[in-house]
Amino acid sequence: MEKKLGLAALTALVLSSMLGAGVFSLPQNMASVASPAALLIGWAITGAGILLLALAMVVLTRLRPDLDGGIFTYAREGFGELIGFFSAWGYWLCAVIANVSYLVIVFSALSFFTDTPELRLFGDGNTWQAIVGASVLLWMVHFLVLRGVQTAASINLVATLAKLLPLGLFIVLAMMAFKLSTFNLDFSGIALGLPVWEQVKNTMLITLWVFIGVEGAVVVSARARNKNDVGRATLLAVVAALSVYLLVTLLSLGVIARPELAGMRNPSMAGLMVEMMGPWGEVIIAAGLIVSVCGAYLSWTIMAAEVPFLAATHKAFPKIFARQNQNNAPSASLWLTNISIQICLVLIWLTGSDYNTLLTIASEMILVPYFLVGAFLVKVSVRPLHKAIGFGACIYGLWLLYASGLMHLLLSVVLYAPGLIVFMYTRSTHTHDIKLNFREKSVIFLMLVAAFPATWALVK
Repeated sequence: MEKKLGLAALTALVLSSMLGAGVFSLPQNMASVASPAALLIGWAITGAGILLLALAMVVLTRLRPDLDGGIFTYAREGFGELIGFFSAWGYWLCAVIANVSYLVIVFSALSFFTDTPELRLFGDGNTWQAIVGASVLLWMVHFLVLRGVQTAASINLVATLAKLLPLGLFIVLAMMAFKLSTFNLDFSGIALGLPVWEQVKNTMLITLWVFIGVEGAVVVSARARNKNDVGRATLLAVVAALSVYLLVTLLSLGVIARPELAGMRNPSMAGLMVEMMGPWGEVIIAAGLIVSVCGAYLSWTIMAAEVPFLAATHKAFPKIFARQNQNNAPSASLWLTNISIQICLVLIWLTGSDYNTLLTIASEMILVPYFLVGAFLVKVSVRPLHKAIGFGACIYGLWLLYASGLMHLLLSVVLYAPGLIVFMYTRSTHTHDIKLNFREKSVIFLMLVAAFPATWALVK
């Protein structure tokens, strides 16, 4: 009999998937694109937007408890099979790319302990030694999850508590070292040469990236002991993560002036800790980063494997991925996900891509599934408050699409288009009929038309 997930395990899953590698690089990432004034506005927008998105998910779990197949089922129920498939496909690709980025950053962090000016062993996590190490970690976690989602979630709960220790230490030390005069230096970012609103726009994909995973409890809601815990876990984790991100970002600007912080090597939190407590600070943050990313990787492995499994049970992915093993782990889906990650790791080594490249791609792929959550709530809600929450989540989704820029939208089209082959095959395996309705034909036509200039723009 399958053991169900309680409130603590669900909250840890969501919090761990959000508090990954991004928080340790957040001081430098934000300082390089925005002034203190822009950051205050950016976090206000993101905080409001992500809370509205979380509330939209909470409301939907109450309004439609029958839809326990993750956020893709909202898209499918509200806007048809093809849009539902694209939501699942985009989310799964995001999860795969996120997992690749976590494996890369683990070995980039290990380079703090192994690399010297004469020896580049792990480098930025993309050397052949790093790829071999990442592959070993990949398959160790694979076989752990095969033992059951509950087992993996219990280990993740411990890892989440462990990662909060270095973050808590950093926040306490930063509060002690904070100077308002340092924080107020060039408050509106004249040195950046951009108006405050442009600076705010430039923070959006960074702030979105650190909140990816907010839907974690919804994705595994079918495994929850109590359906009401799904909403509680989502809100608890979002408030906790938002508090950590605000404190880390804003306090850092009061410890070191923005231009100096912008020039730091990532994970920039390590450099700040050295400033506050000496050489041991770097060791503490590097160790904390490794624990944190491993925990986030475990969370995302659970979620990444759950998506094709749930999609297959709802006839949105090929039915082979609906298979579970004797431990009720989604085995076929897990093999698909981790073989895809292994291929990506080899491509990372061949192309020399780094964590920031992967971050951008993963952030872009999640935008459409997030927007569709708000759109579905608008469609099914009756109460004015619920409609307002849905509209707020939609506006936030549209703002993110605008802030991401044209090139990133083109990139997402290129990655969504190959999914059409999977969609056609899926429909043929479940219904033995690939007949398309007018709306599906229109969407496919628009996707293919957009894919050609998108591909051309990206390869130029």
